This record gives sequence, structure tokens and C-alpha cells, in this order.
Amino acid sequence: MELWFSEYNTENMKISFRVRQQLFSQQSDFQHIQVLDSYEFGRVLVMDGFIMMTEKDEFIYHEMISHVPMAVHPAIRKILVIGGGDGGVLRELCRYPGVEEITLVEIDPMAVEVSRRFLPAVSVSFDDPRVTIVHEDGLRYVRRYQGVFDLIIVDSTDPFGPGESLFTREFYSNCRHALKEDGILVNQHEGPYFKNDAEEAAAIYKKTSALFPVAAVYQAHIPTYPAGHWLFGFMSNRYHPQRDLDPRRWESLEIETRYYNTDLHKGAFALPTYVRRLLEEGEVLDEVFRRRIESHGRREEAVGDD
Repeated sequence: MELWFSEYNTENMKISFRVRQQLFSQQSDFQHIQVLDSYEFGRVLVMDGFIMMTEKDEFIYHEMISHVPMAVHPAIRKILVIGGGDGGVLRELCRYPGVEEITLVEIDPMAVEVSRRFLPAVSVSFDDPRVTIVHEDGLRYVRRYQGVFDLIIVDSTDPFGPGESLFTREFYSNCRHALKEDGILVNQHEGPYFKNDAEEAAAIYKKTSALFPVAAVYQAHIPTYPAGHWLFGFMSNRYHPQRDLDPRRWESLEIETRYYNTDLHKGAFALPTYVRRLLEEGEVLDEVFRRRIESHGRREEAVGDD
């Protein structure tokens, strides 16, 4: 008998892949965590039924959320990562010799334990001496700090369950206060294609663009994420993600990547028109499509009446 896993992107759309075996399945105090061994994507981390990462394509997400700010800010020393219990963001950040301190705030201890046990290629930096792991709610943690961090990366799950508080205006405002004057905030910004994700992406942009003078969105192609199209947010009081990019400085570090490069960095901020309209006007693609179908139907009815 074949075993398949399916994630529903909408009630009418799902992504499925064939599974060799389930390696882990347990309810933590915060969420249901699974690790599946798949034929196509290697090991897959699933939380509450949603794909968080796969061994085959995780490098895309982790490189893009980490290297974009690191290539813009010339002197990042102290970093806060909120979420990121799989360790992928830590792995990328620990490749920078100039980084002195990274605090990982992950509310669910089981997320870290599972990654250590089942995802060794991702969780390689948990024991780096520069890393401190704190198991606490990110919203409450960040409230305590003022002008401390050069970079905050919000590597959260989707906006429900344990990650829900990390999508509020209060949280983004607290992050702004916790940053140094020239600090950078980067977050996973949801997807622009399917209705629920798109509405959340528009809501995030509305909140963050009201708080930061520089608020930009960039994109990456991640095959196992909804529609394969995912967004990230870049926010700062000082640095602009394109004008302040220093390709020579970043390339001199000789960090080997499989997705990110400085040419891609520039192009990632060139968004499709429908994504621009989503962020600037709240226009959701599903609604545009529905209106066009209805309009086409009315035209056909009018032709039939003639």
C-alpha cells in the first residue's frame, strides 16, 4: 500500500507527495509535529498539517531570509531569531565570522529536539558557542529590549496557533524598538497567490509599512510552499535593501550558497504586478479572477439574449 501526505492550500487545492515512512509524530504543548521520509523531497518537517521545510528545498527559504539582510548591513554583530526551531536560519547566520551573538527564541522545545534528532543537515549550529536558545513566546521576549539588536529575523510558522502573536502590530512595533537605530527586521511574509495567504501578506505589509520608513517585500520560488511563490519582508529605519547592497563586500566573504547571490538579491525585489497591487491596494488575485469569470458569464448571457 502506498502512503501519501497531502497539504491543502485551499479547500480545492492540495499538494501531495509519496512517503516511505513516518519517522516521528507527536503532539507538543503547542502543536502537532511530524517528520516524514519522502521519496521526492527527503525528510519533511510538518507542523499542524502544514509543510515547514523539506530537505530538498529548505536551502532556498533559509538562504533568502538570512543572506539578504546580511548583505545590506555592513556590521551585524548581535542577532535575534524568533521562531526557527529547525535551525536552518542559525546554520546560515553562523557562517558569518563577524557575528558575535545570536539568540534563538523558539516557544516549542520539541521543535528543536526533533530537528536535532531527525534533521542533522539543518540543525548543525545549535551548539555554536555564539548561540543562545530561549524557549519563550517571542512577543513577550522582544518587549524587554530597547535598541539592542542589529538584526531581527522572524522565522515564524503561519499566523495561527503558536505563531499567531508574531503577526500583530504590537509585535512588529516591539521589534522596531528592540532594534538599534540602524537595525534591520526581516520576516517570512506569507504567499501572494492563494486567498488566505494573500490576505495575510497584505495585512502584514500594511502594519509594517506604517512603522518603518523602509518597508520592502521580496520573493523566492520554493517548490513545496503554496503555489511555489513565497514572500519575505525587509524593514529598517536606515538601510535600503537595494541601494545599500554591497556585492563586493558580501562576495569577499566567499560564503557558498545554492540559491542566493547578489544579482538575485537585486531582482528579488522586482515584484509581479498582481503582488504589487496586493500589497499596495489589498487586491487579492482570487477576487480579481472571480470578478472576471462573473463578467465573462454576463457577457455570454447578453450575447445569448441577442
